[in-house]
Amino acid sequence: MARLTRTESQARTRADLLATARDMFLADGYAKTSLEKVAEEAGYSKGAVYSNFRTKSALCLEVLSLIHETKFAEVTEVLAGGDSLDDRLERLNVWAERTLGDVGWTILEFEFAIVAREDPALQAALVSGLDLVRGLVAAQLQALADSLGLVLPMPAEDTATAVLSMGLGLGIQRAIDPSLSARLITDALRMMINTAEPVQH
Repeated sequence: MARLTRTESQARTRADLLATARDMFLADGYAKTSLEKVAEEAGYSKGAVYSNFRTKSALCLEVLSLIHETKFAEVTEVLAGGDSLDDRLERLNVWAERTLGDVGWTILEFEFAIVAREDPALQAALVSGLDLVRGLVAAQLQALADSLGLVLPMPAEDTATAVLSMGLGLGIQRAIDPSLSARLITDALRMMINTAEPVQH
């Protein structure tokens, strides 16, 4: 087996640290997870962690970005395809039931948001991250509307803000009371789509 180059070794170390940090942040929360504990759990020195991530907040930002990328890749796959709207919304509902209200993810997002209130640079990074997420959701909603030959009832960005707000709010409630159905989000999306007008040719 060929020996890894220095660049490949550094990339593997970084990926290992990110994966370990993600698992620890989700299991234990932000406050209880330290860079030293991440290094120990991943089997690396503290120096390896600090050479890749200057601070715990920088590491958490990357972990959240990785989680967001994974979740939106899942949603993109769920909504893709030329089958009926009902089929796609049913797949979305299955995803939402499994995902919205995940205690580890939900609590980490809000614990980190509280930490960021005391740090303007961190707050700005969270705002930038939210803008990116909103843009991804807007693109997904626009692609869905286009595939159905519809014009969204609001601009895609506003529709994305509304859907995100419902998803975040429902996620918090489901983290407290898992008996709440995630179908509320797909029902709301269906109502939005049902009020859309056909594209005029």
